[in-house]
Amino acid sequence: MRHQCKRHLLGRPKDQRDALLRSLATALFTYDEIQTTMAKAKALRIYADKIVTLAKRGDVHARRQAVNFIYDNSVAGSVCVACNTYNEQSVEEAKCECGGKLVEATVLRKLFSVVAKNAQERQGGYTRVYRMPPRRGDNTEMALIQLS
Repeated sequence: MRHQCKRHLLGRPKDQRDALLRSLATALFTYDEIQTTMAKAKALRIYADKIVTLAKRGDVHARRQAVNFIYDNSVAGSVCVACNTYNEQSVEEAKCECGGKLVEATVLRKLFSVVAKNAQERQGGYTRVYRMPPRRGDNTEMALIQLS
């Protein structure tokens, strides 16, 4: 019996479900908001909150654990190595205000520099889910999930 074993199964086997949530979380941290179905948004909310909690911790072990939950793709911009701030500029364009070296921004670096700073004073609830009009093709309930 499955008493108190609630999981968002999403109609997929475990490996496909993990890959789906991993790619959705990567897109969420890359673009700060994504539009998806309500079922996927509810499953992603739990998943993303755990990753942001890891980012708030900020140590090396948390970074290594977070790599298991997201794809570390490159994003537009750069991150300063010295002060750990995110810049919209590319690596070749300029230096940081502190004089530190700029490196290419990845999802993991953006997560630990931008998202962790924004969520530092919060105790939870790092994502918001808004209802959207249903999808035109199959009338599926849609949602907009964004980082708060």
